[in-house]
Amino acid sequence: MENCLFCKIASGEIQSKKAYESKNILAFHDITPQAPFHVLIIPKVHISSMNQIGDLDPEILKEILQTIPQIAEQNGIAEKGYRVVNNCGNFGGQTVNHIHFHLLGGRHMQWPPG
Repeated sequence: MENCLFCKIASGEIQSKKAYESKNILAFHDITPQAPFHVLIIPKVHISSMNQIGDLDPEILKEILQTIPQIAEQNGIAEKGYRVVNNCGNFGGQTVNHIHFHLLGGRHMQWPPG
């Protein structure tokens, strides 16, 4: 997607602080972190939101879900716990129209969120 911020990050057109990268997915540090550890995990292919998840190759979704605990472990947040968030649509708080998952940790998370 030509004007998508996350597509530009995935392609390397816009620099990011990478936490993990494979052929299919990229995890990078959020520029406005909401926790001591905050990365975004995205597929490198453009999918607008959770509403289009059926358009995402199931193997890529599987890779995302299997990689999240690995990133948590590598960054020392797995044992105490972490939060994974996906915002969908305007009322859900989605600000970039490219499906992404927030991995937050390093502090006690409150409930309910925002």
